[in-house]
Formats: sequence, C-alpha cells, structure tokens
Amino acid sequence: MNSGNCSSLPEFLLLGITNNSEMKVVLFLSLLVVYLVILLTNLGMIILIRVDSRLHTPMYVFLSHLSFSDLCYSNAVGPKMLLDLLAENRSIPFIGCALQLFTFCVFTDAECVLLAVMAFERYKAISSPLLYPAHMSSRLYCQLLAGVYLVGLTDALIHTTLTMRLCFCGSNEINHFFCDIPPLLLISCSDTQVNELIIFTIFGFTELSTISGVLISYCYIILSVLKIRSAEGRFKAFSTCTSHLAAVSVFQGTTLFMYFGPSSSYSLDQDKMTSLFYTLVIPTLNPLIYSLRNKDVKEALQKLRNKKWL
Repeated sequence: MNSGNCSSLPEFLLLGITNNSEMKVVLFLSLLVVYLVILLTNLGMIILIRVDSRLHTPMYVFLSHLSFSDLCYSNAVGPKMLLDLLAENRSIPFIGCALQLFTFCVFTDAECVLLAVMAFERYKAISSPLLYPAHMSSRLYCQLLAGVYLVGLTDALIHTTLTMRLCFCGSNEINHFFCDIPPLLLISCSDTQVNELIIFTIFGFTELSTISGVLISYCYIILSVLKIRSAEGRFKAFSTCTSHLAAVSVFQGTTLFMYFGPSSSYSLDQDKMTSLFYTLVIPTLNPLIYSLRNKDVKEALQKLRNKKWL
C-alpha cells in the first residue's frame, strides 16, 4: 500500500501471554516474583560493585553494566506485561510502543556487544596479568563502554524508525505481550521486505561479530592457559571464565533462536515463550551465575552483611 494512503494508529492492543483468566492470576504471581528477583539481584550487584573498592576493576565495572542492561530491558517490558495480566484495557499508545521497542533494542544490543567486550577483557587479564593494569586502563574500558552503548543506540534507532514508520491501517492487535519487531511486522499493511532484510543484515552482523569476538578471545585464552605450568594455576585461570561462558551461551543461544530460527517453524506462541525467557529469566540468571561462582563477589557480600550488623 502507498504510504501516502495510510494513517498511523493512535494506539495498539497487546493481546498478552494468554487469555485464560485462571492462568493469568498464576502467571501474574509467578512473574511478579521473578521481576522482583530481577530488581533485587541486579540492583544489588550494581550497588555491591559500587560500594566495595576491591571490585573497582574493569571486570566488575563491565559486570555492573551487564546488570544495568538486564535491569533496563526488563523494566521496558516487565511492568506493562504484569499490568496487562490483570487489566481489562491492554492498550499501549503508539509513542509508548515505539519507546518500549527502542529501549528494549538499545539494551539487548548493548548487552550482546558487552559480552564480547567482557571476553576481550578476560583475554587481557589471563594472557598478560602483569601488564593488565596498563593494557586495560580506565580510559580504554570507558571507551569500550561508550562503544557498547553507541552500537545499542544506533541499532535501536534504525530498527525503531523503520518499524514505526510502516503503515498500520488494519488491525491494531499485537499478538504479543510487548512491542517487538516480528509481531509488529505481521500486522503492518506495508511491504516489510526491506525491514526484514535490515533485521537480518544488522542482527546478523552484530551476532556474527560478537560471537566471533568471543570465540577468538577464548581461543587465545585457552592458548594462554595451556602455557601455565601448574594444573592448579590453569584451573584457577580458566575458572574465572566459566561464568562468562555460561552467560554468553544462554544469551546468544536465545537470541539466535528468536531472530534466526527457520521461518517455516515460526509460531507466535513459541515466540512469546522464548521472549519471556529472554526478557525475564536471563536477567534473573546473570547475577546468580556471577555471584555463585565468584569468590570476590561472595566475599564483598559477606563484608557488606558484617558491616550491616555491626
């Protein structure tokens, strides 16, 4: 349809996760608990790293930004999703939909790049520990963080602009619990081939670049670890990477499944479940993965607890 013949809708209607009224109450209570855990654990991680001077190193600065990204994209989706499980009116204004999509894209893309940067930081720490403070200076990690958020902002601006300028002249019902690109493309009456090509190109380039960066960094890490003579030293060096590997595997695996799965097997219900895992479960797992396997974090937490009771 010619873009000159269509007018933008004032609002969209989010159909949500389910229409089953009994399931809605159970889901609301379950997801509310998960959302509160996200707030508690990620805010706790940020505050802990901020207040403990021993954690003022590049590794933990990046980790605090990982928690910040998790917190931001969960907050872009979580409150509205919880409200819609109980509310009769599940509408979202056009500008609100665009803002939700933009915020979600900024911080998910930023987290994707950040995980690759964290792999590079681990390589520097393990391959040349004596030169690490010079190689990973405060200036460098600030530049890396600026690059992370610049990529997120650029990608989000492109995707949001291209998606929200489409014509939505038919149904305003989005069969999802938040404004994501695929369900918005499904209800558009415009030709979406360009959008699909842009999604494939940008997401594909971002995924290929970040996954390649992680793999290359870990190849060098493995070579560096093998040069360590003692078995205990090799185990200690590589154990610092296991938490990061777990976080990368979960995040990137879910992203690839969501956006690069075969279109022939695409299902909106399946996409909702994957998105639910992506937006609420992963932000819950990341702080737990890093805190449960990290001696420094556990010691800092114990120190904070002791201070509280003194």
